[in-house]
Amino acid sequence: MPAPVLAAYSYCEAVTGQQARNFAYGIRLLPTPKRRAMSALYAFSRRVDDIGDGALPDEVKAARLEETRAVLARIQDGAVDEDDTDPVAVALAHAARRFPIPLGGLDELIDGVQMDLRGETYETWDDLKVYCRCVAGAIGRLSLGVFGTEPGARGAERAPEYADTLGLALQLTNILRDVREDAEGGRTYLPADDLAKFGCAAGFNGPTPPEGSDFTGLVHFEVRRARALFAEGYRLLPMLDRRSGACVAAMAGIYRRLLDRIERDPEAVLRGRVSLPGHEKAYVAVRGLSGLDARHVTRRAVRRRA
Repeated sequence: MPAPVLAAYSYCEAVTGQQARNFAYGIRLLPTPKRRAMSALYAFSRRVDDIGDGALPDEVKAARLEETRAVLARIQDGAVDEDDTDPVAVALAHAARRFPIPLGGLDELIDGVQMDLRGETYETWDDLKVYCRCVAGAIGRLSLGVFGTEPGARGAERAPEYADTLGLALQLTNILRDVREDAEGGRTYLPADDLAKFGCAAGFNGPTPPEGSDFTGLVHFEVRRARALFAEGYRLLPMLDRRSGACVAAMAGIYRRLLDRIERDPEAVLRGRVSLPGHEKAYVAVRGLSGLDARHVTRRAVRRRA
């Protein structure tokens, strides 16, 4: 591998190691070429997210997003040289030549962050799904481009759909975890009709639920929705090779355990960020590498067909 490309990948892996709270636990399980490609995807996605979450005026953010979209267009056009000054572009361009990564998914990610800039809110779950598919489902489909599916895997034509659904499950878990933080930033993601149904239309601006609301009922309702998405998305696991499946199982397993914690103590999300300790994330990663989750999904699918 040319030295500039190797240096670009090293930069992306450093970004991933420093900033990815949960993502890094999964991609450590991948062979080197796939790990590097996933780090390049993460570094580019992180750049987009950081623009949206930063403190710059909205008009400056909008301009930065368009600049980032222009970089993506150069990558898609094969116009990024190995000695380009942008290491993320160099690494992602190399990864896209090596793997069939559907780079249009990164355009969708930018679209999703632009929705945040416009301050969009969501009346129904169907409305919110559009946003979640942009910012998370697309990442699932991009990742599948790196993972690939096993030759002859049953139902592999549905793999992009399952990857997309797993992304939705992770994003809904994120939304539940960050409900207080998002409210303080002036953002509301949970569907307005769900908030109204459980008496939470007033929003979440403090460490306690709105007076007279059924906040626990709201959280449990959304947890059930997320669990159904996880169950559907986990059908992807038996279609992947062992180490790619371990990566997906580790990342999804961390979020499922996070969902368990939120379910046990719904109001915790109003008091601060709910997270897992490092040793528990490491356990989930080891479990993923063992293949337990993939075997469980396979057995369940066989029972359904029987």
